[in-house]
Amino acid sequence: MAATTFYGTGRRKTSTARVFLKPGAGEIVLRGSSLEQRFPSEALRTRIRGPLQVAEASDKVDILATAKGGGMTGQADALRLGIARALIQFDPDLRPVLKKAGMLRRDARMKERKKYGLAGARKRFQFSKR
Repeated sequence: MAATTFYGTGRRKTSTARVFLKPGAGEIVLRGSSLEQRFPSEALRTRIRGPLQVAEASDKVDILATAKGGGMTGQADALRLGIARALIQFDPDLRPVLKKAGMLRRDARMKERKKYGLAGARKRFQFSKR
């Protein structure tokens, strides 16, 4: 008894993506709109479709996803990780292929916090001798 919907969570910077994957014809829907409407940049769309290309599953699954927080690039990378994780639930044999392609690694880089006594995270106020 296999599940019909597979789930994956992806995060990047302050963005979080929830990805629901099910067998289908290759349709990608993001909160009711198409991938082309939400991400006008071809580079970001290619990044999002990366795990599907590597797993050769572009025409085998439908994706319903939400992405919140952050900007376009953060959301795109969060979606990419979420899709990769959902694909592993869909077919565990894809794990070595996705792992080798670097699709399962979460990018942990975050914005560094501002420290007290400084102008920013590392920038200092101008030094005056007199």
